[in-house]
Amino acid sequence: MTTTTTTTQTTQTSESSRLRLVSKPGLYKQHDIQYTDTTFAFRINVDADPDAEWLNDLCENGYAVVKGAIPRERAVQYQQRAFDWLRSFGKGLDLEDRSTWTAEHLPVQSKLNTFDNYCVVHEKFMWDARLEPGVIDAFTKIWGTDELLVSFDSLNVTFPGRSDKPPRAPWPHVDQSPHKRGLHCVQGIINLSHAGPEDGSLVVLPGSHKYTAEFFDTQTDRDSWPTIDWRRFSEDEMAWFASKGLKAVKVEAEPGDLIVWDSRTVHYGGEPTDKSDVVRTVIYASYAPAKLAAPEALEEKRRVFDVHGATTHWAHDNIWLRPQLAHLPDGSLDPQNRSEPLEKPELTDRLLQLAGLKPY
Repeated sequence: MTTTTTTTQTTQTSESSRLRLVSKPGLYKQHDIQYTDTTFAFRINVDADPDAEWLNDLCENGYAVVKGAIPRERAVQYQQRAFDWLRSFGKGLDLEDRSTWTAEHLPVQSKLNTFDNYCVVHEKFMWDARLEPGVIDAFTKIWGTDELLVSFDSLNVTFPGRSDKPPRAPWPHVDQSPHKRGLHCVQGIINLSHAGPEDGSLVVLPGSHKYTAEFFDTQTDRDSWPTIDWRRFSEDEMAWFASKGLKAVKVEAEPGDLIVWDSRTVHYGGEPTDKSDVVRTVIYASYAPAKLAAPEALEEKRRVFDVHGATTHWAHDNIWLRPQLAHLPDGSLDPQNRSEPLEKPELTDRLLQLAGLKPY
């Protein structure tokens, strides 16, 4: 899919989404972010639910924690189902034996502690979590519609104190191209484990979503701007954000909480400290209005869905199939690669709508 993007100070037009950002001085400060096209208009509005303080947090800080989006006991069950999936490879993983928390006892995992091979993205427990009413309700309040698409994103299981894998250094980044101005994507983490100050969790730079456009405009050459929806920041560049008074925060959450953040917010996956005994278990899930997706994006989602594949953090745009086959450390194909989920979900109308296969 080819996307052409042109940006000015106040408007942004994308061939793939055909949106115009309504931008006025002070508009964002009032938490009133509006997109329009020829058929509909919507906005993030903190008045959507007067009792939902997290909506204000999302607008003001660029991230929020939606408490109890999933009942705690059900979240714990999802974590156990994720563990069952890991053990299904028969590699001797024992959750009670830290000596087995190593690569030789796990299916192939990314450097980011994520799993997106083996069709895990379309396992039943992953879809069951995405279909949770409280999760969908939160994104319905964000976007002002329940006609949503969902991303086909990864499972993260981070084992603390691994003997074979040192903690990853911070890798601050945003998941939105500087060519796209304003809010385009809200990412999500369905939290299935405790996340305290010593545990693995999302790390954010609160308020940085208000400064990323200024950073790119004043600290970089426009010719260097990536067209992909990802940009990492160096230590020197992070010093610029620090000069604005911004400091990194590790998000604390409980099983069943939903963490949401603006894709312009600087963030990264924080590693557990040596004091942690919590196996971080989360599902990444982003939702966006179905009307934002171009026909080409929907076609690509259908293609990825048909092969049980994984995509990016975006639900409606930036859709591409991640490599499906896992490779062992020696570069050879893993003989345990799977061509379909171990337990397939029931293809309900709601699932097919969220996947982009059935129109609303």
